[in-house]
Amino acid sequence: MNIQTGTVLAPPPPRSLSAMNLPLPMMRDILLKSMFRTSLTLVSELARVICLPLPVTQELVDLARAQKLLEAQGTLTTTSTGEMPYQLTESGKARALDALAQSEYYGAMPVPMATYAEQVARQSIRSMHLTRDTLTRAMGHLILPPRLLGQLGPAVAAGRSILMYGPPGNGKSSIANGLRDALGDRIYVPRAVEYGGQVITVYDPIVHSAAEEDVDDPKALRRTSGKFDTRFVRCARPTVITGGELSLNMLDLVYNPVARTYQAPLQMKSAGGVFIVDDLGRQAEPPQKLVNRWIVPLEEGRDILALQSGEKFEVPFDTLLIFSTNYHPNEIFDQAALRRIFYKIKVDGPTKEDFLKIFALVARKKRVPLDEAALVHLLRNKYPTIGNVYANYQPGFLLDQIISICDFEGLPYQMTPELIDRAWDNMFVKDEVIVK
Repeated sequence: MNIQTGTVLAPPPPRSLSAMNLPLPMMRDILLKSMFRTSLTLVSELARVICLPLPVTQELVDLARAQKLLEAQGTLTTTSTGEMPYQLTESGKARALDALAQSEYYGAMPVPMATYAEQVARQSIRSMHLTRDTLTRAMGHLILPPRLLGQLGPAVAAGRSILMYGPPGNGKSSIANGLRDALGDRIYVPRAVEYGGQVITVYDPIVHSAAEEDVDDPKALRRTSGKFDTRFVRCARPTVITGGELSLNMLDLVYNPVARTYQAPLQMKSAGGVFIVDDLGRQAEPPQKLVNRWIVPLEEGRDILALQSGEKFEVPFDTLLIFSTNYHPNEIFDQAALRRIFYKIKVDGPTKEDFLKIFALVARKKRVPLDEAALVHLLRNKYPTIGNVYANYQPGFLLDQIISICDFEGLPYQMTPELIDRAWDNMFVKDEVIVK
């Protein structure tokens, strides 16, 4: 039975070993390795470590015991909880060491690839319902023209790829982060996935923000916690942000030769969420090459990964892919690549009116009193020297400069034409020949 949590169907907990759809030797070895590494002896403790329901864990313990790999310690009265403790036999210790030599992985039982794919489909980014009001609230800290929101909304709601381009300093990165904040529900991220007997770790505390666990009210008649498969972690929809450091090998499985396990690539960690490629064009790889890597995933919703052995397999590709660049798209992509990016949105600089709104908003936040004479000086004497081209970053830049000057000179925070001039001098570098 599927359980509804918020707007996402939670993965149901397995009811038996046969329902796990994992090789029995793998499950047994993970249990033995977990006992060897943690020195735990109680089934209830082991159930929490390997993230399985208590009856399924007991079934696994009984299997290992029948194979003489585990043995009971004493009687039921040997623990305060009344549980029967178990320990590894000599054969069990030898099997655990052999298993650790093949793979250091222990702890949470992995999820079969097919089960993972089912959960990705349940919580697909393309199934989200996003309204203008929701997006406006998420972008409340930004001053954006209604036209831009009208373009962003359908793009995010569709869960397809987005290319944001335009001159630097106009908030493309802030908009991308705002889009992430608009995805307010929770999804379920597997701790690890199994394919072909190999373990691929997925949950990453750096990428995934785990939601608070449900705690039952002891007086309640109906329990709400423990109703989903705890091999998954309930998280906010994930966001992966990369910049100039992004390379193609970061989109492949990462093999750890010491632990002999795999780590999921970035796009798999961002499944159900957002993958932001910031500053596209500044990576070592050409933008065209990066987009070519995503042609199949973007068109077919599936990615192809490869094990160390060279064996290739499919994983779901379900992420809102956002590219942000200061280049014109025609400079970095051919038309075939552009066709595969579903939404192309230009982010221009603000109008004079919006610039003044941003300036007032930032000044209030930084506690710098506005001064009409200083603003008139800025608009009449300074901006004409750059063709009256406004950018969203400029108010914050100028005000930070003014604050630094005031702190140095021992002045209360203020705006004057002189302070505007001094701040302006640090915003641009004059074109000139340096005599060497």
